[in-house]
Amino acid sequence: MSSRTRPEGCCPPEPVPPLRAIERDRWVAIFRALGDPTRLELLRLLGAQPGPTCACDLVGHFALGQPTISHHLRILREAGLLTQSRVGIWSFYACDPQGMAQLARLADAISTGQSSTALAR
Repeated sequence: MSSRTRPEGCCPPEPVPPLRAIERDRWVAIFRALGDPTRLELLRLLGAQPGPTCACDLVGHFALGQPTISHHLRILREAGLLTQSRVGIWSFYACDPQGMAQLARLADAISTGQSSTALAR
């Protein structure tokens, strides 16, 4: 082992409690959902709307086909970031208020080392 001295002001990090598996998986699902540029833009677009928006109206904002947009919407919905309502064969999407609140708490939870209480639904 090296006998080098540590630089001044260097100290080991404070420990943080590990995340519970269910909580960790929830965080990973949210970050994976937002890790795609199209999904991030879909969430931003839907967040700017006054109410639910038909999936058919979202397709024109992207250079992608309807099946691909539906796939991205499904991932965002499964991550808890969107709600879906149906009228006949039409699907309407909106930002899930609980999902948005949870997303807002994520940054705070990371910076403070919080655990399960940060993502309680």
